[in-house]
Amino acid sequence: MSKHLLVTGGAGFIGSNFVNYWYENHPQDKIIVLDALTYAGNRQNLINLENNPNFSFIHGDICDRQLVDNLLEKEKITTIAHFAAESHVDRSILTPSAFIQTNVIGTFTLLESFRHYWQKKNQPPEYRFLHVSTDEVYGSLDINDPPFTENTPYAPNSPYSASKAGSDHLARAYYHTYKLPTIITNCSNNYGAYHFPEKLIPLMCINILLGKPLPVYGDGQNIRDWLYVQDHCSALDVVLNKGKSGETYNIGGNNEVKNIDLVQLICQIMDEIAPNLPIKPSNELITYVKDRAGHDHRYAIDSSKLQKELGWKPKATVESGLRKTLQWYVDNPQWWQSLLSADYQKYYQQVYTTINS
Repeated sequence: MSKHLLVTGGAGFIGSNFVNYWYENHPQDKIIVLDALTYAGNRQNLINLENNPNFSFIHGDICDRQLVDNLLEKEKITTIAHFAAESHVDRSILTPSAFIQTNVIGTFTLLESFRHYWQKKNQPPEYRFLHVSTDEVYGSLDINDPPFTENTPYAPNSPYSASKAGSDHLARAYYHTYKLPTIITNCSNNYGAYHFPEKLIPLMCINILLGKPLPVYGDGQNIRDWLYVQDHCSALDVVLNKGKSGETYNIGGNNEVKNIDLVQLICQIMDEIAPNLPIKPSNELITYVKDRAGHDHRYAIDSSKLQKELGWKPKATVESGLRKTLQWYVDNPQWWQSLLSADYQKYYQQVYTTINS
């Protein structure tokens, strides 16, 4: 039985990778993308699907209840894959209100609309509301702490992670209160193609290509678990097709790396694959900057529940995934050059205050 998916935030980084992945693996399904096209949304991410009869794009806001109601009815939606979110910690520190509006109010609007639609359709058991979230809701780990599990208490430390925690709680509550078939996934740091250049890996790659400083927060000892976005998409595929309503599944890459070690590896790979770099070796561009306010020390995900119950496991190592990712940025300068606008440059200067200049 084919699905009719409404993918919110489907022009963003993870959302667009998911849409492209889904069409490659489930071409019979229909996908409707709803995206507000804020700074991180890009129609070019979906250019290969524009003429596909099973694809349509709607420019709109998830907080627009009437729009969502109409889409669910008109397109006969059976599944919502909810990616739409403000997602950058630094921006949440500067302007937290947008994060509450999109991540909390937007998720509430979608849940309410889907609940009424699902109830009107006599609660079909195959319908799903997939809420895609983050490991940051769990807070920070010390160096010897075990990784986050689905039972780790929530302890968000930034306006971003707090807003995602709020949306997670809403999705969980709608299952327990209304039996709405929600599933929550909490993933570790993603990387791959179509990633907006404010995020660590594309920022380092692009700055190396431009010969600009590579800003590393604090002492660079913060640790993240890195998940290649294609592995994330395959996990979401498994969750949507085999996962149980009301459950939470952690998705991790089993790749814990210190920020400074990751930047050094990026430099090493870029020195190998990128021709005519302005400065080489590129690690000469590494510049330590003032640490982020409330910077979490370590994230690590235990995805054994997903692996044991649904049979998924990540395929990419940090190095194999990085090589594919960095090669994509080297090969697609036309994609990222247009994003380096005056507004982006202003934001960049606001965030990165150099200590050792």
